[in-house]
Amino acid sequence: MTVRLAVHPALRFSLAVAVAAACVTMSGCASIGAATGAVAGIATGAVTTNPAIGLGVGIAVQAATDEAVKRVSKSLHTDQQVAIAAAAGVSAVGETRPWKVKHTLPIENGHGDVRVLREFDNALASCKEFAFSVADGDDANAHAEWFVASACKQTEGWKWASAEPAVERWGNLQ
Repeated sequence: MTVRLAVHPALRFSLAVAVAAACVTMSGCASIGAATGAVAGIATGAVTTNPAIGLGVGIAVQAATDEAVKRVSKSLHTDQQVAIAAAAGVSAVGETRPWKVKHTLPIENGHGDVRVLREFDNALASCKEFAFSVADGDDANAHAEWFVASACKQTEGWKWASAEPAVERWGNLQ
């Protein structure tokens, strides 16, 4: 004997969202894209009663969310690179200056020091090689990691010119 309950579509949608949210939080999901994709897919599948549509929507939402997160993250990393390059640009060889980025939202803020190691010219621009630190916190005694990079003078100011030293810190978000 099979028992079927008539469930209102709005209640089915709410239940699907709640189940998806519970699954995501219990599984320790590290990706916001996966979480939003799962919620959207389950909710769409429940509302349309078609799992294939739910799967398609879930995959699309996950891809769009992952891309948006990458884009925002790249923009925030660029802010740090601009601040570091600007500090290096106004510094003389051997001089050390602080750099700092503080966003409205407390994500990807950073600070440290920039020390210009050498200045050189190439066929296209005047450039500086520098070492920069990134502090792990706001404490005065916070641990700082040091990296080496280059910046070159362009018409709109000093711009980050090297990708290799930043790969370790920022991944492939150059």
